[in-house]
Amino acid sequence: MSGETLAGGSVDVAIIGAGAAGVGAARRLQALRPDLSLVLLEASDRIGGRARTVRPADLGGFALDLGCGWLHGARTNAWTGIAEEIGLTVDRTPAPWSEGGRQLQRDDSDAKAARIAANEFFERIYAHDGEEDAALSALLTSDNPWNGYIQALGAFLTGAELDRSSVIDQSRYDPGQGPDWRVRQGYGTLVATYAAPVMVHTGAEVRRIDHSAVDHVSLSTAKGDLRAKAVIIAVSTNILAAERIAFWPPLPDKVEAASQLPLGLANKLFLQPRTPEAFPADGHILGSYHSGRTGGYQLRPFGAPVIEAYFAGDLAHDLEREGIDAAFDFSVEQLKRFFGSGIEGMLSPAVMSTWASEPFVGGSYSYAVPGASDLRQVLAAPHDQRLFFAGEACSRMRYSTAHGAYETGSAAAEAIAKTLA
Repeated sequence: MSGETLAGGSVDVAIIGAGAAGVGAARRLQALRPDLSLVLLEASDRIGGRARTVRPADLGGFALDLGCGWLHGARTNAWTGIAEEIGLTVDRTPAPWSEGGRQLQRDDSDAKAARIAANEFFERIYAHDGEEDAALSALLTSDNPWNGYIQALGAFLTGAELDRSSVIDQSRYDPGQGPDWRVRQGYGTLVATYAAPVMVHTGAEVRRIDHSAVDHVSLSTAKGDLRAKAVIIAVSTNILAAERIAFWPPLPDKVEAASQLPLGLANKLFLQPRTPEAFPADGHILGSYHSGRTGGYQLRPFGAPVIEAYFAGDLAHDLEREGIDAAFDFSVEQLKRFFGSGIEGMLSPAVMSTWASEPFVGGSYSYAVPGASDLRQVLAAPHDQRLFFAGEACSRMRYSTAHGAYETGSAAAEAIAKTLA
């Protein structure tokens, strides 16, 4: 829904943000308490949040995920079962980084040595005593020739450079039992389709939440004012930290927690090859094992006529600012190292994500600055049993994932179902 106004309306529960957390919360609440009225408010013009699938006509209508694309920890990932429940196809082709995956550089001497160095780095993370936090960069060894590769991995994982990310937070990360699978129709399609039974208002940016009254919460939105008995806030930490939603009375602890759990950045660029069959389906290469400023390249995912380039951290910020042509030129130069200089005339840029510029998101997924990992619980804690918070940043172990977001939304719904009993 986009044209309807909310002026003077009243519901039992209002949910802010129609991403994985908000949609998950709405569906869980419908299942638990069908007697409660609820509305899902989305500031943008679409459903899905950081799960976004596009189908460019000039690429044959193939589903391309500009945001989250992998069902990480697929065997325990709630979205795996949901996808099958609503009739979408879960593709079980091994991810390139897993056993049986098509990592084209797997047997290269550089790749082997880099993986050993990375494994040792992660062992130091998980052996960290947890008493005093540090930046991930503190665990690098100065004489390691593979530090560039480790820095690239760190950026892929957190969306930020190692010197900004918490060791303790990374040591807690656990997406659940693998492997990693995909949804053929797209992760964005999955989230949006699951939202179908929910009343969603798009273009309904929430600007102010007044929780000063005893018996209700007042929401000021772009479509008018609304009253609710309880509210779930499922928006990104960058939106909360920037105080794009004003709380009255103020909630400084929430704003501070959000500011210390900022969104890192990961962007995708899809390249269109003139002769797709020249590239192996579902193959993968890394642009460089010697530099932190590198892309990862998925060749013809699902056999589609595209190459998916993945950039993270400072490189992603730089390429987003410079635009799609700069990202394309960077990718071509890296791909030349593997395929030779003749590849330059075989590719053209198709579509690129720009998550830092998304006005109602501002990035990709959260990371904790050193010393801030415990603030995930502060962000997630309900306020006055009327304001509930959800989203991937609220997950202690599954942050940065869509199923972590879903789990926090479901937990908020369960709490409200009891509170409004």
